[in-house]
Amino acid sequence: MVDLIDESKEFIPVRIGVLTVSDTRTFAEDKSGQVLVDRIEKAGHKLAARQILPDERDRIADQLRVWIADPEIDVVISTGGTGLTGRDVTVEAHRDVYEKEIDAFGTIFTIVSMQKIGTSAVQSRATGGVAGGTYLFALPGSPGACKDAWDEILAYQLDYRHRPCNFVEILPRLTENQRRK
Repeated sequence: MVDLIDESKEFIPVRIGVLTVSDTRTFAEDKSGQVLVDRIEKAGHKLAARQILPDERDRIADQLRVWIADPEIDVVISTGGTGLTGRDVTVEAHRDVYEKEIDAFGTIFTIVSMQKIGTSAVQSRATGGVAGGTYLFALPGSPGACKDAWDEILAYQLDYRHRPCNFVEILPRLTENQRRK
């Protein structure tokens, strides 16, 4: 694997919002959201916001837009609502707000998942994208999937020291097209 951390560079914490999508969970029962919160804080990043919303496309998209507009949030990670059932609308809500989709995120997540759960990985629609200079990631609602996404992908890509490249180093350039007028 080519994931390398350049220890000569200083770690740069990012500010992350965690959104759990569930019709039934409370914060006390939100194991997946808590997995993300624990990993975010352990890595040295800042938990900027946390919320639980029901599986309602418009409400999810509206919350994403609020966090995208918030200059104190660099990344939003949602958990839940990425499956195939009629109530699973998180992916559609994310795509409602994306300016650019990070196509390879879903592909890499599927590869990671295949190693853990085999062909059942085909049922996940994990996705990533960018809007308003904010990274957005939609993960499945299981604690295991959140661990896998963080430990195998996001922990590296949200670490400025990661080489050969990472999301943090290009964060200031995500909106450069809007500044050139």
